[in-house]
Amino acid sequence: MEPSSEDNSSRTAALLSSVVNLSAAPAFGDQMFELYRLQAALLRRRRAREMMERDRRRRQYLRRRRAFVLSSFAAILSLITSTTNRHIWVRNRSPGQNLWSSAESFDDEQWKAQFRVCRATFDYLVEQIGPAIKRRRTNYRVPIEPRRRLAIALWWFARSGEYRSIATMFGVGIATVCVIVRQVTSAILERLYQRCVSLPSGQRLDDTMRAFTDRCYPQCAGAIGRTHIPIAPPRDNPDDYINKRGWHSVTLQAVVDHDVCFTDIYAGWPGSTSSAAVLSSSDLYLKAEDRPDGYLFPREKSVVFDGVEIPVHLIGDASFPLKPWLMKGYGQEHQLTPEQRRFTYTLTSARSVVDTAFTRLKGRWRCLLKKSDIDISMMPRVVAACCVLHNICENRGDTFLPEWNVDVAPGSGFLRQPDTEPYEGDTYCTAEVIRDTMTYNLLTILQH
Repeated sequence: MEPSSEDNSSRTAALLSSVVNLSAAPAFGDQMFELYRLQAALLRRRRAREMMERDRRRRQYLRRRRAFVLSSFAAILSLITSTTNRHIWVRNRSPGQNLWSSAESFDDEQWKAQFRVCRATFDYLVEQIGPAIKRRRTNYRVPIEPRRRLAIALWWFARSGEYRSIATMFGVGIATVCVIVRQVTSAILERLYQRCVSLPSGQRLDDTMRAFTDRCYPQCAGAIGRTHIPIAPPRDNPDDYINKRGWHSVTLQAVVDHDVCFTDIYAGWPGSTSSAAVLSSSDLYLKAEDRPDGYLFPREKSVVFDGVEIPVHLIGDASFPLKPWLMKGYGQEHQLTPEQRRFTYTLTSARSVVDTAFTRLKGRWRCLLKKSDIDISMMPRVVAACCVLHNICENRGDTFLPEWNVDVAPGSGFLRQPDTEPYEGDTYCTAEVIRDTMTYNLLTILQH
């Protein structure tokens, strides 16, 4: 093993010292030879280090020059491809072979039959969510325009068809259909949900109460109900999603006003969950129960009869608990008085707006009638987006066509809803006093 440069330097210094030392023994020839050998070794090592450093700098220079050449070449290619068609990146689809190529020539009736909304509502939706679903143009392909993106999503909402058939009809890729449905769903919820779905307040609350009074039920701000949405069996805990009818579903709890519009939505709970359990976990329940007075709507809207304060409330069926802010009719387990039967009939009649809303929702957007292959985590967002679209159609006067009701009717082949199971946890409380007061003073309260 060769000595290090430090050892060589030390030995060189020792030799020089011995050479100039007059008292040292005269071995001048051997010492000079050893000094020469060490100096030569130092020079060789220094030259080797210089060569290694030169090679390193040369390799670094070559890498930089290669990177510069490649980046320049890429820039030139991007300039070339920006003005030419890159068929290797995009599969050519003839516009004459798909539905969208002829959609602009549809008349109003054909347009509504295909997309479930009139052209004016479609244009309104494009205006509202178009910026959110618009994609930037790249060097490789021209993006799908917002109008076609919205049309693809509406077609899927209206029919829940296979991605392959929708891709062929609109001249896009199969995976693109799935991505577009998710993008449009998110855009609808982000841009329109807060504006279109909210409990009534102010003048809107007064209008709602007046409309329910015209239906012979007073102090009502909406009706609450629940329906089941079919799903494919999920991977995790599939048995939890089997409802009383034996098919997999998630639930939609909704509050509906007099205009058959949704004012509160809570979707996604497994089908085996009871109405009371779903309600108790919803924001609606927390909003009412967390208030000191236990009322959901402003207390100044309440009326007093026989010393009992009757607040503005919602109405529900027998599966919901009885609360001061949530009334329901009397059960049939006991013989009812004529006043109790009248109250129950009146409440049930006023609550029919819920059934009408669910029928129109599912009749217009058939993806809520059939088991879709969309992921279970995405299903609540799809349900909420369909409810928003329903509200927009109702508020804009976009009429629901009678033929859309055909497949919703019992015996049409679609899955039947589970029967209502009465809630048995009610005890005598303030809500019972309020209901009895309304029962025996119904005509007087209506004239108030």
